[in-house]
Amino acid sequence: MCHDPGGAFMKLVTAQAAVACITSGERVYVHEATMVPQSLLRALVDRASDQASDHASGLHDVELVHLHVDGAAPHVAPELAGHLRHNALFVGANTRRAVAEGRADFTPVFLGEIPSMFRSGELPLDVAMVQVTPPDEHGYCRLGLSVACALPAVEAARTVIAEINPRVPRTMGNSAIHVSEITYGVEVDRPLPQVAPAAYGAIERAIGEHVAKLVPDGATIQVGIGKVPNAVLAALGEHSDLGVHTEMFSDGLLELARRGVITGRRKTRFERRVVTSFATGTAALHDFVDDNPFVEFHPSHVVNDPNEIRKQHAMVAINSALEIDLTGQVCADSMGEQIHSGIGGQMDFVQGSLRSPGGRAIIALPSTAGQCSRIVPRLRSGAGVVTTRGHVQWVVTEHGAVDLRGRTLRERAELLIGIAHPDFRGELRAAAALRNLVALGGR
Repeated sequence: MCHDPGGAFMKLVTAQAAVACITSGERVYVHEATMVPQSLLRALVDRASDQASDHASGLHDVELVHLHVDGAAPHVAPELAGHLRHNALFVGANTRRAVAEGRADFTPVFLGEIPSMFRSGELPLDVAMVQVTPPDEHGYCRLGLSVACALPAVEAARTVIAEINPRVPRTMGNSAIHVSEITYGVEVDRPLPQVAPAAYGAIERAIGEHVAKLVPDGATIQVGIGKVPNAVLAALGEHSDLGVHTEMFSDGLLELARRGVITGRRKTRFERRVVTSFATGTAALHDFVDDNPFVEFHPSHVVNDPNEIRKQHAMVAINSALEIDLTGQVCADSMGEQIHSGIGGQMDFVQGSLRSPGGRAIIALPSTAGQCSRIVPRLRSGAGVVTTRGHVQWVVTEHGAVDLRGRTLRERAELLIGIAHPDFRGELRAAAALRNLVALGGR
C-alpha cells in the first residue's frame, strides 16, 4: 500500500496484476506523448497475446484511445486484431500504418474538445492508464510532461492505473492527482523518451525569418515542434518580452526562455508564466520544467480553448500544413485519403488568435515537398481541410509571406502563386486561369 498523511491509499501491484482488471469491451485511455506507461501497455499486450488463440474466452474488443505516443506502440500489432484496437485522436508515426491498413481507427476531433467528450459521455472511458511521480507529503502525484488529455481522462475513468516513476518531472500548474484517485499503482524506474530538436536548413531558416517579422515584441506565441518551428524560434532570438501559450513546449522555447526573450510580462492572462499542456524534447527540457513555477501545465480544455486564447493580447499562432490550395484551403492532417496526423489544435489556435486584439494566425510551410509543390490548384482527392478558406490569414513559405484575410479568390490565387516555388508558378497560373482565377498574362 502507498498512502498519504491524510490516510488515503492506493494499492501497489505488479503491472500484470494491474491490467487484470481490464475486461473485454472496455475503453482504455493511454497517457499521451512522452508519458506512455510502457510497462502497463506491455503487460496488456502480453495478456492479449497470450489469449489470442482463444478469442471466445480471452480478452477481446478492448479499445485503446490516445493522442500520439512516443516510443513503442505494441498494441497495434496485426496479430492483436479482435483483442486490442487503437482509436487515434491524433495519429503518430508509430500508429500511422495501422490506421492506413484499417487495423486502427481515427476520430477527427479538435484537441480542445476532447476533455468535454470524456466528461459528457460522448467518448466514455472505463480505464485510464497513466504515468506519474511518486506522491508528495500531501499525497499528490504529478502527471509530468503531459496533462493534455490525461488529467481529464483520470477524472472521467472509473478505474485509474498509474505507473509510479521517480524519473517523472514534478511539473507545476494543474498537473496533480491525489493517490486516492488511483486504483492501482505500479512502481517503475525508467527514463522518459527524449526527442532531439530537428535540424533545419536554408529553406526553413528563410521561413523562420519571414515569420519572425510578423511577431511583434510582447506578443504571446503558440508554436509546435519540427524543422520549421525550430527555425521560427531561432529567428525570434532578438525579440523581447514574448509570452507563451502553446499546447507543446519544446527545446526551442527553452532556449528563448533561458536567454530572457520569453518573460510573459506583457501577457494578459497567466502573466509571467509559460502555459502549455505537454512538453517534448531533451533531458535539458525535462530538467527545466521540473519543479519550475515559470512553466505551468494545464489540460487541453484550458490551453486549447479559443475563448481562452483570444483573451491574450497579440496572440500569434504559428502552425504548419501539408498543402494549401489556391483558394486558401489548408490541409494539415492527411495526404489525400491517407490520414497522416490529425486536426490537433490548429483550428483552436487559429480561431482564438483571429479574435485576439492584434492577433495573427500564421500557416508556415516549405513551398515544395520533394519534386511537388505544396501550393496546389486543388487539394488532393480525399484530403482533409483543417483550416478553412474562411479562417486562413497569413501564409508563409521561404519565398515570402502573404495575408489572405479579406481577399477575393482571384487575389488569393495571385498572392499564393507569388510565394510558390518559381518552378511551379507557370503551371499554377495556367491551372488558375482555367478556373478564371487569374489571367495567363498576369493580373
